[in-house]
Amino acid sequence: MTDQDPRKETDDWKTGEEPATGPQLSYLETLAREAGEEVPEGLSKAEASRLIDEFQRRSPRTD
Repeated sequence: MTDQDPRKETDDWKTGEEPATGPQLSYLETLAREAGEEVPEGLSKAEASRLIDEFQRRSPRTD
């Protein structure tokens, strides 16, 4: 991330410890399936975001 990047680190999110949202989980399931991974249960918003980033890097759809 650069100084001009408006995204906050997930550790700095005020709502990061809240449960992952439905859209996050849905997208995460799609990416996990493509990556041959499973989505752990009980993810927070921040954890889901980090996994989305990780799975996106390995997904053929984002090449």
